[in-house]
Amino acid sequence: MTGRLMLLDTASLYFRAYFGVPDSVKAPDGTPVNAVRGLLDFIDRLVKDHRPEQLVACMDADWRPQWRVDLIPTYKAHRVAEEHEGAPDEEEVPDTLSPQVPVIEAVLDALGIARVGVEPYEADDVIGTFTARAKGPVDIVTGDRDLYQLVDDARGIRVLYPLKGVGTLQLTDEAVLREKYGVDGRGYADLALLRGDPSDGLPGVAGIGEKTAAKLLAEFGDLAGIMAAVDDPTAKLTPSQRKRLDEARPYVAVAPKVVRVADDVPLPDVDTALPHTPRDAAALEKLAGRWGLGGSLQRLLTTLAA
Repeated sequence: MTGRLMLLDTASLYFRAYFGVPDSVKAPDGTPVNAVRGLLDFIDRLVKDHRPEQLVACMDADWRPQWRVDLIPTYKAHRVAEEHEGAPDEEEVPDTLSPQVPVIEAVLDALGIARVGVEPYEADDVIGTFTARAKGPVDIVTGDRDLYQLVDDARGIRVLYPLKGVGTLQLTDEAVLREKYGVDGRGYADLALLRGDPSDGLPGVAGIGEKTAAKLLAEFGDLAGIMAAVDDPTAKLTPSQRKRLDEARPYVAVAPKVVRVADDVPLPDVDTALPHTPRDAAALEKLAGRWGLGGSLQRLLTTLAA
């Protein structure tokens, strides 16, 4: 992979499409298809504006991997709709979104857009591994700030973070991260680990918010440097910070593996080239008719052909 590679955090984008496009957008039988059509419109805009040579829709084969839960049991626990013994837990998803996901997958497959999910990993881990292997620049499209940890100016890796739809994107590079958070991509995972993230069930270190975490990282370099400072009586830590960090050692010992995206996922051998014609035109025609994909699909086909 040497040309510009675009990696889609697909679930993040179809959730945004679902909540951003009215549910009055329906198939001929009345089934809502707002997430399907919204995602197609997103991809159309992204390809038009950024012209990737390669495109991969990265999927959550396991949205809450057991190996992460074993380390931090609260990880995404509040999102569990139903627990399953020996299988991934079921995520709480709006009733009218769940039926649209198989349609999204079928449409992407018929278009010929590479779609990759690997058990027991999240889409973030798939993105992390594709990014690690890429020889050229990478655009990661996600509404999840966790992936800021992959930003690397030297390698041309940036995050396109949707602020409003995908028409307004924050092109997140190291300058943006330093301005907003006081860290670069490498430091963002440590920042996130220290401050915690309620949306992912990560407790963080009590009393250490984002600003304090950034100051500690600026002072001591990284998480290892901060924890070394806890044991150094001459280090510039307040008594409260020293106490809080010392008490958080069990969390700090396991959290890095949970917070940092994997870069060693066994990826399947897929053709990541941006398709110019559908892989299965007949299947796509049936899907378009069955689900009323109309102008959203036609616009994307026109953009891909160009």
